[in-house]
Amino acid sequence: MSRTIKRGGPPPRRAVNNRRRAPKASLGDRLIARLPVSEETLRRAVTWTLLGGVGAAALSLATVLGVPQAIGVGIAEAAGRAGLEVEQVDITGLKRMDRETVYAIALEDQPSRAMLRVDLERVRERLLAYGWIADAYVARRLPDRLLIHITEREPAAIWQDNGQLTLIDPTGRLLAPVDPAHMPDLPLVIGPGADRQEAGYQALLAAAPALKPRIRAATWIGNRRWDLTFDTGETLALPQDGAAQALIKFAQLDGARALLGKGWVRFDLRDPAKLVARRPGQDLHQRLQDDGSADAVAGNATDGGSGNETTATRARETTRVGEA
Repeated sequence: MSRTIKRGGPPPRRAVNNRRRAPKASLGDRLIARLPVSEETLRRAVTWTLLGGVGAAALSLATVLGVPQAIGVGIAEAAGRAGLEVEQVDITGLKRMDRETVYAIALEDQPSRAMLRVDLERVRERLLAYGWIADAYVARRLPDRLLIHITEREPAAIWQDNGQLTLIDPTGRLLAPVDPAHMPDLPLVIGPGADRQEAGYQALLAAAPALKPRIRAATWIGNRRWDLTFDTGETLALPQDGAAQALIKFAQLDGARALLGKGWVRFDLRDPAKLVARRPGQDLHQRLQDDGSADAVAGNATDGGSGNETTATRARETTRVGEA
């Protein structure tokens, strides 16, 4: 007996997945994805950086090889048209100066806004020529920013000459005019040439720091010595030589006897051997002893050179206050 054996057909085919797996992102791609800027912005920044580097290298090569300047200018202008031009000026370090003033000085006489044509050293030189600026740092930040950091001079005094008031720094450098209605709280130096004596005047004040806050003005007399005016109204005439030692001596006497604010009008230390003073309307000369008692004496006070009083007038008004 025969049997018929049925063979099964071929097994069903499995469906083939034709979709390919996406390649795994590289480390660089993952880092870029985490940046706080878009990929397009990053690509643009890289492009400008490369363009700036190529442009600067081209200018340097043109200079080294002696290529005519017009070619270098052409490259810089082409880079400017491509986007390497000054669009923003970042200015830092300002305390008293106006930002627009610095901006105008920095971009004065620039032939164009092409970034590669900005002469950084020339910009710095123009800034340093301005009174307020002691130092300046100038740099490019490609593609379109110019960085300027300013170090300003510090005002030390007000110089008065022929009725004009001007701020000066500790070296005597003229900084800016002063409005009489808005006088800053600074010492006043008066007279022709007083601005050029500012460094010596600051050294003089440093010799007697206790008196420095009380000095409101200093007059440069005869281009050789100082008259100091205190906040209590008295004037102290200092000698041409040894002014610092004379001021120290006066500080010591004032500390021992409180001379300031006691009704005296003028003190005179032009003669190192004695301190001479006067009160309003006095006709006698007096020598103030170490114990504070006054001794009337005869004689005339010697002139030191203010040029504003006659000898006879000073003789009537002067009082001798002490022996050295």
